[in-house]
Amino acid sequence: MVQLTNYELINILKENSRISFKELARIFGVTDTAIRKRLKRLEVEGIIKKYTIEIDMKKLGYNVHALIGLDVKPERLFGVIEVLKNMSEVSNLYSTSGDHMIMIECWFENSNKLSEYIKKLNDLEGVTRVCPTIILEKLK
Repeated sequence: MVQLTNYELINILKENSRISFKELARIFGVTDTAIRKRLKRLEVEGIIKKYTIEIDMKKLGYNVHALIGLDVKPERLFGVIEVLKNMSEVSNLYSTSGDHMIMIECWFENSNKLSEYIKKLNDLEGVTRVCPTIILEKLK
């Protein structure tokens, strides 16, 4: 039996967001009603924003996983971000400090598709540098 803390509950949900209330109740030694109430509170407080899935993109034919650092003229930053938000290639988009102003996570069928996307990024008004990195393996 595990102590019912928000941290422990969230860790279990991160591994399997489809786990049943009954199974969670068994793990924590409480009622499924207690689990339902705790989860509802975490959702209302905005701690849990959504439940999602993890996809094996390679099985869907996307073999190149890339992180792309993007530098932009400061006066064009928000405009470029809006364009990126609407690009189907973008899986995740981050505003960052450090080496690049923007980080883009993408999946591509092959390296040629990645190259085409890099050219598209270079053509965006205000983009000063595009720095792609191919992810070889997710470790955690």
